[in-house]
Amino acid sequence: MSDVKTVFVTGAGGYVGSLLVPALLKEGYKVRAHDIYWYGKDVFDGIEDKSNLTVVEGDLRDADLLKESIPGSDAVIHLACISNDPSYELDPDLAKSINYDAFLPLVDVAKDAGVKRFIYASSSSVYGIKDEPEVTEDLPLEPLTDYSKYKAMCEEYLNAAASDEFIATTIRPSTVCGYSPRLRLDLTVNILTNHAINNGKITVFGGQQKRPNLHIKDMVDVYLFMLKQDADKIQKKIYNVGYENFKVMEIAEKVKATLGSDVDIVVTPTDDNRSYHVNSDKIKNELGFVPKHTIEDAILELKDAFDKGLIPDSMSDVKYFNIKLMQEMNAK
Repeated sequence: MSDVKTVFVTGAGGYVGSLLVPALLKEGYKVRAHDIYWYGKDVFDGIEDKSNLTVVEGDLRDADLLKESIPGSDAVIHLACISNDPSYELDPDLAKSINYDAFLPLVDVAKDAGVKRFIYASSSSVYGIKDEPEVTEDLPLEPLTDYSKYKAMCEEYLNAAASDEFIATTIRPSTVCGYSPRLRLDLTVNILTNHAINNGKITVFGGQQKRPNLHIKDMVDVYLFMLKQDADKIQKKIYNVGYENFKVMEIAEKVKATLGSDVDIVVTPTDDNRSYHVNSDKIKNELGFVPKHTIEDAILELKDAFDKGLIPDSMSDVKYFNIKLMQEMNAK
């Protein structure tokens, strides 16, 4: 079993990171939470006991900071990136500098510092558009965008760096949904739920595209699970992690049914016909990981958060929307 005690998390203040950090602390790990904290450090305000939490504020591209802050960590969970194609395309140079250029020294610094495990959050988008009804890990990668191309190149670099003392594992997550302290309302299930609750209307673009989904609690559980796996089981392994593949129209109908409210669903045409059906049997068959949380769970948790006033100004505050926030900040 694993002897990981201290975990270095990049992107710790982001959508997944802000839920992963408290979960790691609850499991008894010491956590070094690295982020530039564009969305604020108040994402950790809900953590009562911060004695095992070290907040490392800085830019992922600052290799000197990484050399100072990573040594002493047993594992790195790398979440930080400019996520998804539209955010990437806003400023391709910025995105490449963070998603790819900064990744290479991060891996090198971690390996040199004696980190035992490196878990990388890649993306299901590396497959491109497939004709196969089930997209499995052994299909060739055909990334269609710079975002997905550099994700794939990072996977290659990490696997090439793996050694007996440096265990490398890549996760290819589906689209994440559900509530977290640093909430994103620009992801399919979350967008539709926000609009249903606060607008009374859902607009579906196209609707026949399939989207693989994963509840954010299952996303967090995958990383906790990986830290405990025997090294030889996960060395150089790549795993799809998704749960439910549904058409966007089906997700909209789930939102309406789950909320039990009078919501109009309006369909408009779209140029975005990206459609994926991701198969996640490998992680179940090899390691025994099975997601537990449904899209309906995510919808109800978001509704509960809205009811409690935890998501103010959800239609207008830029902090919930990656692209809008980057534009307003003029991120460089």
